[in-house]
Amino acid sequence: MGPESRSARIQLLVAEQAARRGARVGVVDVCTAAVAALPVGGAGLSAMSRVAPSHPLCSTDTVSEQLEELQLTLGEGPCVDAFLHGSAVLTPDLLTRDLQDRWMVFAEAALEAGARAVFALPLQMGAISPGVLDLYAHVPVRLSAEELADALAFADLATLVLLDARIDATGGPRGDPVEDLGAYRAEIDQASGMLTVQLGVGIEEAFVRLRAYAYAQGRRLADVAADVVACRLRFPPDAEPDQAAEET
Repeated sequence: MGPESRSARIQLLVAEQAARRGARVGVVDVCTAAVAALPVGGAGLSAMSRVAPSHPLCSTDTVSEQLEELQLTLGEGPCVDAFLHGSAVLTPDLLTRDLQDRWMVFAEAALEAGARAVFALPLQMGAISPGVLDLYAHVPVRLSAEELADALAFADLATLVLLDARIDATGGPRGDPVEDLGAYRAEIDQASGMLTVQLGVGIEEAFVRLRAYAYAQGRRLADVAADVVACRLRFPPDAEPDQAAEET
């Protein structure tokens, strides 16, 4: 299956979950759809940052909720490693000796919670990494190549939903699922890169400023990014985080 057809199928599965809730698409729908499509028992998603406190955003059951809280509290586990290294951490069996040595406290606590396999997939868009999608199973599981590709596609969509979400009860975006994922990702990444020059800050701080402005103005993140890339909007270094100047 090609990347475009896979992406379209994943978007449809997530949109169906949102329709069942009668709400806009949110990260909880990504987690729920992933559990339904993959050989896992639950899913959780945490917002993570090197410059702000990390926190769980959603979970599909009590086990996934415990796993998210455990990893963020202990500072160890697949989720933490996936975020720090920017790559998927696939753990088919937590009883593997080297994993128990690697995550001495987390491995035992996760097994007690009811998880035997854990798969952590970083949410990434260029240099921006806003969090991690975690999947777990009650029994040892190895994802096939197709299943792993699907899991990564769910993580990609979770990234877009999270980055473009309004801060509200559902965590959902203001519009429909993104039609052109590649262009969407590239434009926000380019805009964030431009802001690192305008503001003299790192990429994560630049993205925070971009999103703060979008939120304050009640606009979609993608639309604000497009204005920055087209030089219709500029962020002066001394402006407040939610302020920018329109170019004339």
